[in-house]
Amino acid sequence: MSVPNPHTAPREFLRALYDAAVARALPAQNTQAALPPPPANGRTLVLGAGKAGGAMAAAVDALWPKDAPLSGLVVTRYDHVPPAYKANPGRIEVVEASHPVPDEAGRRAAQRIAELTKGLTADDLVLCLISGGGSATLSLPAEGITLEDKQAINKALLKSGAAIDEMNCVRKHLSAIKGGRLAAMCAPAKLVTLTISDVPGDDPAIIASGPTVADPTTAADAVAILARYRIELPPNVRRHLEGPLAATPKPGDPRLAHAEVRLIAAPQLSLEAAAATARAAGVTPLLLGDAIEGEAREVGKVMAGIARSVRRHGQPLAAPAVLLSGGETTVTVRGDGRGGRNVEYVLALAVALDGLAGIWGLAGDTDGIDGAEEVAGAIVTPDTLARARAAGLSPHTALAQNDAHSLFAALGDQVITGPTLTNVNDFRAVLVLPTAA
Repeated sequence: MSVPNPHTAPREFLRALYDAAVARALPAQNTQAALPPPPANGRTLVLGAGKAGGAMAAAVDALWPKDAPLSGLVVTRYDHVPPAYKANPGRIEVVEASHPVPDEAGRRAAQRIAELTKGLTADDLVLCLISGGGSATLSLPAEGITLEDKQAINKALLKSGAAIDEMNCVRKHLSAIKGGRLAAMCAPAKLVTLTISDVPGDDPAIIASGPTVADPTTAADAVAILARYRIELPPNVRRHLEGPLAATPKPGDPRLAHAEVRLIAAPQLSLEAAAATARAAGVTPLLLGDAIEGEAREVGKVMAGIARSVRRHGQPLAAPAVLLSGGETTVTVRGDGRGGRNVEYVLALAVALDGLAGIWGLAGDTDGIDGAEEVAGAIVTPDTLARARAAGLSPHTALAQNDAHSLFAALGDQVITGPTLTNVNDFRAVLVLPTAA
């Protein structure tokens, strides 16, 4: 497939890079090589959670031998079941629940998943399909904690600016199924986890709060994180975190001896796919990292600074060039806007560039949803600020109010994909083209 010309169609070129990154992470083309053989004598149970859960279940069902027993339950985000699988369900049941704030549907699904592990033997195989978003969709509160407790704490963490590993540390210690607990439930069966990474560093203990992976963190760590972000705890939650039930399975736990993790898609692989697409169009890519974190608006300023250097000095490389990066930024919510870390990053990028000629940018979540919005992200152009002001909009005010979604919606510059059925976190590209002197 031909790549749009970046000089004449920069928007389409950037969208092609995003699409290449997403395509590289789709379960249908990444699952087969990671599948273990069916067990000789036992049964195969499929469990899982996350935004890619429906697509992962569909891929396993299609690839698993038709004469080999297969059953199970996977929970994904609302509207994230592949249409073909929803119309013609296979051997693995897929149900839907809320993200990013857990709901009763996710609690019921998590309870059913826990019950399905009962009676497993050493002859059995459990395939666990884990992807980003599983922390919310697989929500089984620990004893003495209500779903409402978890919802309130989750909402507070989302607004606090906490990093994903910090949020998931807290989630593990408030859960009856995360932080390696699901793996312990599956013992003594062989457990193979197929995972799609959406976290910086691809640490399986962080992805979806690591339900099948030993947890190196402690309840004391969770308490310290909550204190750092000044999140008040109800007395019952504090008692739980200070008691023995908050402890998670640690490395070396014998119940996890037959568990292994196989990574099938990750941010770096998607960035490399985008880089190959850029090269095919004669644009030099510079991969700046797949694990960039920090406040979205600050990352936007940094990327603008690098783009300025490329534009003015030809350093660290000459135009035409595209700066590619991934990871998960955060937004500390101070205003009353619609939020979204990718659109906040893009708006901060535009403000910092201040209309500098020859520079375009795109940022989008590879799952197609930026925060709670049904929008993947947005595109910035050299005239973004001018068009916003001509429409009576203030970019600086929108940034201060965490309301970049509204600004880009008014400009028609949103990136809208619908659910992509995978999730390898944020994708960012900044295109720098040579301009006349």
